[in-house]
Amino acid sequence: MIILRRPIVTEKSMKLAKSHTYTFEVDPDANKTIIAKAVAEKFNVKVLSVKIINIKGKMKSQKSVRKLYRANGIKKAIVQIGKTQTIAIFETPKEEVTVTTAEGEPIKIREKKSFLRGTKVKVESSAVGAAPTTQRKVITGK
Repeated sequence: MIILRRPIVTEKSMKLAKSHTYTFEVDPDANKTIIAKAVAEKFNVKVLSVKIINIKGKMKSQKSVRKLYRANGIKKAIVQIGKTQTIAIFETPKEEVTVTTAEGEPIKIREKKSFLRGTKVKVESSAVGAAPTTQRKVITGK
């Protein structure tokens, strides 16, 4: 029996991952102790607590026949692990690029995407030897 089906990677679960709490879709017959053992063995971490949520399947309609049917529900497990441990699946890479100007001064550039219409925000901050100014540029479009 496969206990951990897949990790659930959403915006909310990524916020929880920062506090060492991870979300998985699990087998409907699994209980808390089985889930704790499976996570501990698979990722080599110490599990502190497990919370389980049963999500009922939604009613969907089939337009060609005009009938309703129920989609399958899932069972989610929210697993909290030790403070010093992490699970690599949920880690996000941080992008920082160092660029030099014409004068040879290094500049660190970080790019962030906003949630509204794919707007990119570039934050340029100067290094130790350069002037202590910070510039922001907003670039619209994709």
